[in-house]
Amino acid sequence: MAQSAILIVDDEAAVRAALAEFLEAHGYAALLAEDCQAAQERLRSAAVDAAIVDYSLPDGNALELLPRLLQASPRLPIVILTGHGTIDLAVRAIKEGAEHFLTKPVELPALLVVLERALANARNQKRQLAGRARRRRPDPFLGGSQAIRSLREEALRVRASDSPVLIKGETGVGKGVLAEWLHAEGPRAEEPFVDLNCAGLSRELLESELFGHEKGAFTGAALSKPGLLEIAHRGSVFLDEIGDLDLQVQPKLLKVLEEKRFRRLGDVRDRQVDIRLIAATHHDLAQLQRQNRFRSDLYFRVSALPLVLPSLRERPEDIPALSEKLLADIAVELGRPELTLGKDAAGALSEYAWPGNIRELRNVLERAALLSDAAQLGRRQLRFDFSAPEPAGDATLAEVERRHIERTLREEGGRVERAARRLGVPRSSLYQKLKRLGLLPGAASKI
Repeated sequence: MAQSAILIVDDEAAVRAALAEFLEAHGYAALLAEDCQAAQERLRSAAVDAAIVDYSLPDGNALELLPRLLQASPRLPIVILTGHGTIDLAVRAIKEGAEHFLTKPVELPALLVVLERALANARNQKRQLAGRARRRRPDPFLGGSQAIRSLREEALRVRASDSPVLIKGETGVGKGVLAEWLHAEGPRAEEPFVDLNCAGLSRELLESELFGHEKGAFTGAALSKPGLLEIAHRGSVFLDEIGDLDLQVQPKLLKVLEEKRFRRLGDVRDRQVDIRLIAATHHDLAQLQRQNRFRSDLYFRVSALPLVLPSLRERPEDIPALSEKLLADIAVELGRPELTLGKDAAGALSEYAWPGNIRELRNVLERAALLSDAAQLGRRQLRFDFSAPEPAGDATLAEVERRHIERTLREEGGRVERAARRLGVPRSSLYQKLKRLGLLPGAASKI
């Protein structure tokens, strides 16, 4: 790791040399400048982590230099030294953006403490900025379809509520993205947002993750561990695939929602917690409740505010906008800002059924970008996952038939005669079905 570089601006060579020697002895690199102009040139030519500036300089003073330095490096910590300090001058310097104001003769150990504190503050600000950049959320309402506009209106109405929200939708439609949006746009936005996918987790692991455990609660519990509920106190908990929540865990979650209390595994006392629950599922919870696989009291509690995310099949007009946004994000990640989508590729994306929804759309675009060196992705670069699972939910017979015909046509390269043989129907009958479903042979061969 490179040394932190400190710019020393002073018109006295002896002072510059003494400060440089002291800082270098403490592991810093020193850059020297004798006046305002030299300081600006140094800042333009080198990476500077902080600056120590004498107030009186041959071609100006520190207050005049301050805005120029901050314009070049907005978060640069600047310490001003002066032999004629006044309270008014110090206040003005801090208001103008100086990190600290010290009077001469300055004690070097005290200067070092001030400098280290200023550098630490600058690092923390950068970490916070990086964290905000990483948490930049995708837009869950991208597109102009009536379905997505209606969802946005409903989400805006429920975002400020503390009641549980149940997000329903097929796999891959972006339920997690909507959950993060609800948290970030609600009154708990400054508090934690934690998430847990309930699918495939054993009862023991679910309980440990949600409620935490005490030391010795079970074999291997060498230390006490807080659960996600404690971590999310005053914030939001997102339980993805809540329909897979173990039946023995469900009453404990209900207690949290109704009484705002829970108990760690192995503990004898209840703990208070204040959370907002956001849940998601691709299952029909009402049907699971009728099958005694989901508690009716928990079902009515978590489904107080339902939001339904439409599948891509229900909003095909949004596919072009989604494709462009996803590809733009992928291009940034790959360092290929020139990457675009050709018209033929956009047409193919709009014609595909997308059983895996937005997640599958991103996978197709990412795979095409990784396997192609072209600046523009065409239809030939797209490789659809024909073995992708069918969308969850109650598909109609017509939808199942359509998807089966589409898949068969793709696998046969759009050749109707061969597809008819595989489907076990006369070619004339298949043509009639294609016409009725809007899948003419030319279009089918391009899917």
